[in-house]
Amino acid sequence: MKVIISGGGTGGHIYPAIAIANELKAMDPATEILFVGAEGKMEMEKVPRAGYPILGLPVVGIKRELTLDNLSFPFKLGRSLVRAQQIVRDFQPNVAVGVGGYASGPLLLAASLKGVPTLIQEQNSYAGLTNKVLARWARRVCVAYPGMDAFFAADKIRLTGNPVRSDIQFADQQVEAGQKLFDLEAARKTLLVIGGSQGARTLNESLEAGLQRFVEAGLQVIWQTGPAFIERARQAVASVGSPLIKVYDFIYDMDKAYAVADAVVSRAGALSVSELCLVGRPAILVPFPAAAEDHQTKNAMALVDRNAALLVRDQVAREELVTASLNLLNNSAQRQQLSREIKTFAKPHAAREIAEEVIKITRQ
Repeated sequence: MKVIISGGGTGGHIYPAIAIANELKAMDPATEILFVGAEGKMEMEKVPRAGYPILGLPVVGIKRELTLDNLSFPFKLGRSLVRAQQIVRDFQPNVAVGVGGYASGPLLLAASLKGVPTLIQEQNSYAGLTNKVLARWARRVCVAYPGMDAFFAADKIRLTGNPVRSDIQFADQQVEAGQKLFDLEAARKTLLVIGGSQGARTLNESLEAGLQRFVEAGLQVIWQTGPAFIERARQAVASVGSPLIKVYDFIYDMDKAYAVADAVVSRAGALSVSELCLVGRPAILVPFPAAAEDHQTKNAMALVDRNAALLVRDQVAREELVTASLNLLNNSAQRQQLSREIKTFAKPHAAREIAEEVIKITRQ
């Protein structure tokens, strides 16, 4: 079997794509897999590191505001469609899988025009525009939330959940390793703050303003800032002069970070939410308000409405986030309830179920 997997742009698209590829290879090592991404985006580096070949398209996203960059969008889209058709013609896949991101549109359209069956993986609780358009040709749409028949034909939908990295599933076995890695005291409560691979300014500025309160409370913080804020964060940590605050621009060992966390502050991207459900950590979600169709708020509310997470809106985070975090860390009953409820959303076998759907549509 030959499979093209297309999409990327963020870790939230790339890591699920790699998880699907790994499952396909585990089920049949002879499977040939080719990734197609967007030139200059992080998938061009992350996918080869995972051991898979990748080709790039010149496609870019269209910006919401009026900019000169938008003038080049139609030309780059046209070039990407031509390039995608060439890739499909040369590789001759049995199936094409789209995981969202710039490159999935041209590639899945080219595959559909060639009669190649396609599968879409929609990660959010509110479907993106590209997937809504591509779904009319797709054989399957694998989703992470119920109620997605508001966007897709019900007979195409499979509720699989979002694939996550395999090491996340075994996070609870990494407590001692995590304490050693982050140089933590086992007797102290620990807050993990993550804003995605690039960090989140609102989360960073909220933490920066409240560091002294965590130190005074005797609490530990693992703070992932993203590369743009790291120097400012280091200066802030130096100013409070406490070893309880651990600051990193990027955390590679997320399984160990989750393992030692008594609570987590996070954006509400699809991958982050799926990981939190799987590890069962009590969470405060701060949705990114500028996400397309405000999908992060919708992701968060799917949990909040079931008492499975807490919500702090971006607009008030600088005033309320630190207080909410301190309150949660000091309320063991609430943490236990949130942990219990968020685990009910976990889909630990998502990658395998999607891989099985990929195989099914090639046999039809």
